[in-house]
Amino acid sequence: MPVKVLVVDDSGFFRRRLVEIFESDPRLKVIGTATNGQEAVDKVQSLKPDVVTMDYEMPVLDGISAVANIMKLRPTPVLMFSSLTHEGARVTLDALEAGAVDFMPKNFEDISRDSTIVKRSLVERVLTVSRTKVMLGEKPVFTAAPKKVAAPIVTSRGVIIPRSRKKIGLVAIGTSTGGPMALQNVLTKLPAGMAAPIVIVQHMPAAFTGAFAERLNQICQITVKEACDGDKLLPGVALVAPGGKQMMIDSRNGGCVRILDGDERLNYKPSVDVTFGSASKCYPGKVLSVIMTGMGMDGREGARMLRNSGSKVWSQSENTCVIYGMPMAVEKANLADDVIDLDDIGYRIAKEVG
Repeated sequence: MPVKVLVVDDSGFFRRRLVEIFESDPRLKVIGTATNGQEAVDKVQSLKPDVVTMDYEMPVLDGISAVANIMKLRPTPVLMFSSLTHEGARVTLDALEAGAVDFMPKNFEDISRDSTIVKRSLVERVLTVSRTKVMLGEKPVFTAAPKKVAAPIVTSRGVIIPRSRKKIGLVAIGTSTGGPMALQNVLTKLPAGMAAPIVIVQHMPAAFTGAFAERLNQICQITVKEACDGDKLLPGVALVAPGGKQMMIDSRNGGCVRILDGDERLNYKPSVDVTFGSASKCYPGKVLSVIMTGMGMDGREGARMLRNSGSKVWSQSENTCVIYGMPMAVEKANLADDVIDLDDIGYRIAKEVG
């Protein structure tokens, strides 16, 4: 049974091109199109699509308002298209807060080319978004996940490392799809007097991470900023890895971050594995790491390095993830010390760090 798609955009060219791309894959079926937000809201109710692709700047009713109304009337996974600008980032974050699951850059040049890579990326993203959980009313409906007891830490040489409570020197968080709202949930629960610094890797384009950090800083008690090369790791300060770069932890100068271009062969820029791996070397046994919602396996190998150094690894529970990919990879590798529901993660971090 193909996934039913509703395409919403006021640009006739963009609308037609998306329909062509989606209809070229037998796993998708376009059941309708809409040229404005109000038409989108109406067609979601009448056509009952499995997923909606949504522009944000449209007549009659804008994309953000349309998403909010869809979530109230008939919650449906929504993939937003947005421009790669600071304003586009702000609008996208508003759309995610309204209930959209994920976003993609709206690039007319890319979409106009007959590129297999672009087609595959669009189709796979729509298929992934169609399988996600969406907001019902004002907040997601979650059920508690069963707690998991992790296996003992065993090094590559078979040496068992005993666990003991250690002072947390660094909190490291990695996330992707669904991460912006999940991070907002977690970070707003942390007190201003946090005794440890925080580093955050959220898969985002370069134009978005600055606006994202600014928004978090406005609503959190802790300080949140986009990381710059050489920024010191300070208690109560969260550094967000800039999009398109790699963030590594450096133990020199009392602890700081290095922002690098990184290897082009890496799938993710920024990469959770890169940041976690460097943290395991600079803060052996003193990192509290959390893998949250997101597709793929980024963070699994970094979590393995952290566990082998004696640090703690937590993962977000399946029932509270928008995409249960990254946490699943960590749990299947038996690397999670604890599996925690989203609403509890912030409180647990605050308690653990002090």
